[in-house]
Amino acid sequence: MRQVLVIGGTRFIGFHTVRALIEAGCEVAVFHRGETEPDGLPHVQHLHGDRRELLSFVADFERFAPDVVLDMVPLTRHDAVDTLLAFDGLASRIVAVSSQDVYLAYDILRGRTQQPPIPQPMTEEAALRELLYPYRDLFPPGSRMHDYDKIPVEQTYLAQPDLPGTILRLPAVYGPGDYQHRPFPYLKRMVDGRRWIILDETGAGWKWSRAFVENVAEAITRAVTDDRAAGRVYNVAEPEARTEAEWVRAIGAACGWSGEIVTLATDEVPEHLCDEELDFAQDLVADTTRVREELDYREVVGNEEAMERTVEWELADLPDELPPHRFDYQAEDAALPDLTLGI
Repeated sequence: MRQVLVIGGTRFIGFHTVRALIEAGCEVAVFHRGETEPDGLPHVQHLHGDRRELLSFVADFERFAPDVVLDMVPLTRHDAVDTLLAFDGLASRIVAVSSQDVYLAYDILRGRTQQPPIPQPMTEEAALRELLYPYRDLFPPGSRMHDYDKIPVEQTYLAQPDLPGTILRLPAVYGPGDYQHRPFPYLKRMVDGRRWIILDETGAGWKWSRAFVENVAEAITRAVTDDRAAGRVYNVAEPEARTEAEWVRAIGAACGWSGEIVTLATDEVPEHLCDEELDFAQDLVADTTRVREELDYREVVGNEEAMERTVEWELADLPDELPPHRFDYQAEDAALPDLTLGI
């Protein structure tokens, strides 16, 4: 039986991954702050502590004696360094969850780098961002997200030969427990009886790799339990990336919405539907050939069932607070005067 210590593991992806590890026959301990121990989490050993004080828990880790450490939440290089120090000579491998925001294409999309679009899909060898700390313009100094960057995390974990690392680059993940509620802005309009969903005409065809949370948990579990993953980097995503319009239609099919998608020129889209200036000429599509061939990964839940279960959870667990300006239906109707006439 493989002993797996999970750093983080009580929210969303971690929650589903712990369940998948247990089903795969692993003995699991979870190190977390103890603020959330949700219903449905399998019986595992809990070690409560702050990630920033990881090194003070080495004695507890030694008692558990993990074969593999799964780091679900490495945000900074400091996180990775502390983890290496804590488990050097104790574990045989570290598996770390990363993000596809490491790719140069992500900065092109966000306008941080002015370059021609990167060809898609991207393998694990695709160019990485040249600028570090992608969210410093959004978070204040002193916050963990101010210093967030998965690139130095990956470099740190892959540079230690005595404690081999495995990196999993995740896409946009959706499903039960998603605290970002990715489908919700579209779903709310559908259940509110909106007959039209407005999309920017360039954004409607934009492709973004996504994955259902239980499928992501399956990929992570395979990386944890298969030693062939040592020293490797893997993209994880659905085999075919959907366009934004296809994503909206999938949500609509799952909730029985029979409305229409209307595309408008960028300057005609209501301001509240424009989050930020994005270059939709740059898709974010991951090539997942490697994880499928090397680790025999396959989705355990199909797209249709995944969306049905996602919609069911979203409707039962609505966000606590809804930003009213994001649902300005009067402005949306005004953008479509001919279609809304007579409603």
